[in-house]
Formats: sequence, structure tokens, C-alpha cells
Amino acid sequence: MTPVAALAAPLTPDADEARRALLRELADPRYDAARPTLLDRAAQAVWEWLQGLRFAGVDGAGGLGLVVLLIVVAIVVVVLLVRFGVPRLTRRSAAPDALFGASDDRDSEALRRAAAAAARAGDHTTAVAEQFRAVARALDERGLVPSSPGTTAHETARRAAAVVPAEAEALTAAARAFDEVRYLDRAGTEAAWHQVRALDERLARAAVPA
Repeated sequence: MTPVAALAAPLTPDADEARRALLRELADPRYDAARPTLLDRAAQAVWEWLQGLRFAGVDGAGGLGLVVLLIVVAIVVVVLLVRFGVPRLTRRSAAPDALFGASDDRDSEALRRAAAAAARAGDHTTAVAEQFRAVARALDERGLVPSSPGTTAHETARRAAAVVPAEAEALTAAARAFDEVRYLDRAGTEAAWHQVRALDERLARAAVPA
């Protein structure tokens, strides 16, 4: 093409030529590398969703901060559950804090025999519990401290101490031993059983106001 022809050529390409030039440009590998992937688009969508969250009137960065905090707390809870397991309910939460169940109508002698049998078998946890129940039942049978299915060990000890003040300390200790084996999953000991049994025997001999 001569210089004169070149000057005469149109500076603006026609539609077909422009389309072909655009297709050639878009075919350049640089555009494929710069195009966002499906993962990029998904991440961007999640980010925009988090930024748009509102918590009690807090949106944007503040809402995102709350989301992050909740996620961290959830992770900590999961780690604790994996490490220590699901907290189990103690017997205090599963059963009423009472000496006798609704169907327990044993008299004091039957309770004493049950305590002695448990002690002979080496089950001092049951022996302590049954021996204290014998104490409470004996006081009820003598009309000194009325008991019912909802009566607690410490309530029994407090009422009995008002009747037999000399045994107030021993009664409190026996009630504590009962609660420990019955509700706190602590093993009873032979010494604890002997102490409650001795208390039972002293109360049976104690003189009380008419």
C-alpha cells in the first residue's frame, strides 16, 4: 500500500473487522488466567453475605465480627466436648434431694439390717446411706422428728439437733456423709458407716423431753 493509499484508508474498522479483532484479543491466554474461578465466585458470595448480616442493628464489619466470634465459640465448645465428653447429670439433678422414695416404707430395723448387710458385702456407700435412713426413720417412729418422702438429710439433722442438742455436731456430720454418698458420687467408708451407726445407737438411748 502506498503512503497515499494508507492515508486514504478508513481509521475506524467496520463491524466485522472489529468483531474479529475482539475475538482475537479475548482468545489471549492472559484473559483465561485472570478470569475468576468458581471457587473465587463462591468465596466472594459468602463474603458479601457475611458483610450483609445484621445483628441487633449492627451490620457490615460489626456483624462480621460477631459471626467470627460465634464461630470461635462454637469451635471451643466442640473441642471441649471432644476432649471431656458430654457433661453427665449428677444424681442430685436427676433425683429429689430426699431421704426416702415414695415407695420406701421400711422401718428402722429393716434399714439397719440393710446397712449391716451392705457393710458385710464391702459396700460402705450403701451402708452409710441406709444407716442414716435408719436414724431418720427411728426418730420418726418415736415421734421426735416427723419425716416424709420429701424430707432431706440436713433437714432431719437440724430438727433432731433441736431435740437432742448434744448430738448436733454428729447429726450434721452424718447428714453430710449421706449427701456425699447419695448425691455427690463419693464412696462411703467403713469409718463413716461406724460413725453413723454409733450415732443411731446413742440416739436410741438418749433421753428426750417428754
